[in-house]
Amino acid sequence: MTTNNKDAFRDYLQLEKKYSPHTVNAYLNDLSFFEVFNRECFGQDTIDQVNYNQIRSWIVLLVDDGVSNVTVNRKIASLKAFYKFLLKIKQIQVSPFLKHKALKTEKKLQIPFSEKELVEALSCNSAPEGFQEVRDRLIVELFYTAGIRRAELIQLKLSNVNFAAGTIKVLGKRDKERILPVLGVVMEQLVLYVKERSVLENIEDEDYLFLTKKGLKLNDSFVYRLINSYFSSVSEKVKKSPHILRHTFATHLLNNGADLNSVKELLGHSSLASTQIYTHSSLNELKKVYKEAHPRNRK
Repeated sequence: MTTNNKDAFRDYLQLEKKYSPHTVNAYLNDLSFFEVFNRECFGQDTIDQVNYNQIRSWIVLLVDDGVSNVTVNRKIASLKAFYKFLLKIKQIQVSPFLKHKALKTEKKLQIPFSEKELVEALSCNSAPEGFQEVRDRLIVELFYTAGIRRAELIQLKLSNVNFAAGTIKVLGKRDKERILPVLGVVMEQLVLYVKERSVLENIEDEDYLFLTKKGLKLNDSFVYRLINSYFSSVSEKVKKSPHILRHTFATHLLNNGADLNSVKELLGHSSLASTQIYTHSSLNELKKVYKEAHPRNRK
C-alpha cells in the first residue's frame, strides 16, 4: 500500500466514515499485517493491486495459526473497506473480493442480567459515599437506564447534561447525536456526582463528565473493570461488561412492553435489524406468559 493511499484511506475512515480512533487504528493495523504477509510470500511491496488467491492464502494462514473465524472476518472487513475505497477513488477497476464469502461463525447469545441481579447489585451499593463510590454507582445507573455505549459514556461532557430538562446529549457512532431522557433518581445522582467531582484536585480533563480520582478522563479498560467488579458478587454470568448492561437495558424495556422502534431510537441504531438482536429475551418472556395464560396449556 503506497503511503499516499494509506494516508488517504485514514482520512476517508476518519472524516467521511467518521469511525472512532480505535476502529481506524484496527483497520490500518490489519492492512499492515496483510502487507507484511504479501511482501514475504509474494514479493510485492504494495497491496494496492492483489488478486483473490493472495487474500485466500492469508486467510488459510490465519486459520492454520488458530485465529478464530470471527477475528478473520474482522480482518477481512478491513481489507474489503480498503479495496472499496480504491474503487471509489478509481485506483482499481475491480475489487479482489467479488467472490469472497465470509467464514461461518457461531452467534454467541448475549445473556442479559436479570432484574433481580440488577436490584441486588444496586442494593449492595445503595448509599454511596465519596467521589469514587458515587461515580461508580452513577456509571452503572446510566448504562442500565440510558442504554448508552461504553465509548459514549467516556465521551460524555459536563456540557452534555441538561439538568433543567433532565436529559443528556450523547454522541454516538459516526458522530450522530441523540438526546436521552434521564430518570429523576439518576438525575439526583448526577447532581451529587458533580458536587463530589468539583472538589477534586488537579483536574486535567475538565470538559469530561466522568473522571478518575486524579482528574483524568476514563478509558475503556477502566470502565470494563468497574462493571465486571460491580456485578461479580451478584451474578455468575461469564461476561459482565458495559455491553451486557446495554443489552439488559434493551431487553428489560422490551419485556415490559416498550415497542421496538422506541428502543431503536434510544439505542441509537440506524436500522431495526440491529435492535432485533435484543428481542430473543423478550420473546422468551412472551413464551412464558403465553404458556401460563393460554387455556389450551392448562391440564
